[in-house]
Amino acid sequence: MSLSIPQRYSGLAIFLHWAVAILIIVNLIIALLFDSLPKSVFRPFLDLHKSFGITVLGLVILRLLWRAIRKPPPFPAGYRPWEKSAAHIAHWILYGLAFLVPFTGWLHDSAWKDAATHPMKLYWVIPFFRFGFIENLDPATKESLHSTLFQIHESLAYVILAMLVVHVAGALKHQFIDKEPELQRMGIGR
Repeated sequence: MSLSIPQRYSGLAIFLHWAVAILIIVNLIIALLFDSLPKSVFRPFLDLHKSFGITVLGLVILRLLWRAIRKPPPFPAGYRPWEKSAAHIAHWILYGLAFLVPFTGWLHDSAWKDAATHPMKLYWVIPFFRFGFIENLDPATKESLHSTLFQIHESLAYVILAMLVVHVAGALKHQFIDKEPELQRMGIGR
């Protein structure tokens, strides 16, 4: 049990961590509500879901670039070797999922049969592109791909939800059971 002053992540890393976390959680909630939304508000919520997803994708790319040039702080001294390994593995799985979930959603949207009549706009304002190599497929292939990509996107979303629960549980365990300054490393408290 360590009472040492924690080494914190950089301000940019902390911002990117929380921005990605909040957007992913809000996007998962939006997606879980899709079936219960009235038809009149479904499309605006779906467009918001797409906007958040593209934003997450961009922020994750920035986070990975930042991590490549700025090493994260070391784990507190009280961490066991297996805990350090598990944390590294969990972080890289989360990075991979935070990239793959929005990317598969973007591919899925590009295969939508009505994409040509409903241009994609981030936050209802900023025109954004779909993947032309998918948009230009023949209709039957595109429809099949649309369905397959949805299944992949949805399955990965459930996996990232499970990984977020594991990640939060691990952080809380280290903070409150092991008495390590885990939350302070990510900008919460002193």
